[in-house]
Amino acid sequence: MGTAVLRIAVVGDCPLVRHGISHLIDTAPDLQLVATASSVRDADGALGGADVVLLDLLQSRARLAATVAELRKQGHAVIVASSSADIDPVQMIRAGAGGCLSRQAEGDELLTAIKVVASGRSYVSAPVGNLLKNAPHFTEREQEILRLLANGATDREIACRLRISTNTVHSHLDRIGEKTGTRRRSDLTRLAIEHGLVDGA
Repeated sequence: MGTAVLRIAVVGDCPLVRHGISHLIDTAPDLQLVATASSVRDADGALGGADVVLLDLLQSRARLAATVAELRKQGHAVIVASSSADIDPVQMIRAGAGGCLSRQAEGDELLTAIKVVASGRSYVSAPVGNLLKNAPHFTEREQEILRLLANGATDREIACRLRISTNTVHSHLDRIGEKTGTRRRSDLTRLAIEHGLVDGA
């Protein structure tokens, strides 16, 4: 069986960067460029068939997060490309981004990020990932719970594995929620991945 071709859209407000990324995608045999645009609005309906949307937009953090959330709502995996000075990777991941990539990333890293994010995992390049040091600090028990949660365990299964009550699990999840601002399992899974708590992530 052949490898499925991933459909990629590039949305960037710098024509030169947009062209370079698009050319790189065109050279990859397992990727297909389905749309390029200077903004999501300009892309109109062209993004409909994209598996992954790569965003390289000079927008405020709040506006960029809103753009990511809207694309996720439409069913696209999203990678945000930016410089470490003007991006908050935790905020982008909470908004729904599957990856955050530095503009200084090499072509091979870009292609790797696309494939990782398309597979449902998260990818954060090293320069951007340094900002994750500002992310919440989790206790060892909270890390254990996050690791099990990210691997798909239910609250009851977490309780059994750690030999604690489900009420205790809920208490830990409440504290994690206070630290992260979310109790959504998908958000916590992304954070677990970005903290290196998931094997093979």
